[in-house]
Amino acid sequence: MDAPLDSQPAPLPAPGCWWRSVLFNAGMAISTLIFAPLSVLTFPLPYRWRYTFITQWSRFNLWWLGITCRLHYVVEGREHVPAGPVIVLAKHQSAFETLAFQRIFPPQVWLLKRELLWVPFFGWGLAMLEPIAIDRKAGRKALQQLLIDGTQRLEHGRWVVIFPEGTRMAPGTRGRYAPGGAILAARSGYPVVPVAHNAGEFWPKRGFIKRPGTVRIVIGPLIDSRGRDAQEINTLVEQWIEETMKKISGAPHGAPHRE
Repeated sequence: MDAPLDSQPAPLPAPGCWWRSVLFNAGMAISTLIFAPLSVLTFPLPYRWRYTFITQWSRFNLWWLGITCRLHYVVEGREHVPAGPVIVLAKHQSAFETLAFQRIFPPQVWLLKRELLWVPFFGWGLAMLEPIAIDRKAGRKALQQLLIDGTQRLEHGRWVVIFPEGTRMAPGTRGRYAPGGAILAARSGYPVVPVAHNAGEFWPKRGFIKRPGTVRIVIGPLIDSRGRDAQEINTLVEQWIEETMKKISGAPHGAPHRE
């Protein structure tokens, strides 16, 4: 949950970080084994009931993360969160934001690679949230699926969360901002909310150790998609996110991306 703690990670992991991370990962694994089968059983229930139950998994793991690893978060720009459904275009650095967004924003679906639904236990529960699961190699067909399914989800009052860089980026790096989310905004007419954060400095990509501190999550001003084409929307999103990242990140920017 939100916590006014030190927003900077420790320069090097403290000796206790390893054991704390072991405890957190054990709790996350056990909670997944418990929640996933139960989540599948919620299939006959209305979507909002399913969503409320399944996202208790995220609530628990955020709480457990704070207890074990002393990793918390603060949210800036809550006044920019509108009442109606929008498209969230966000920086992607860590698994952390996939948990935190479920607490910060209203019921939502994510654009993700369909292979995630094949992951035992975790994928089963994820499928119950009706994400937009695409084949990344499908090209134009994948874009058409995003436009059709994304518009449908928005019309049903659900937020659509997209990470335009497509993969988790190391702190200080940036990837190409794919235009899919911006095209969805331009075609559907729904507005965009950009989001920046520095979660990768505490919970790094493919990193086992979680460092103590406070992640800063910054919600940007609403971007009206009406009268704008996809290229303009994408440019506005990228400029706002990357400029904000320079202000909140402890990592030097401009480093090239390396997989």
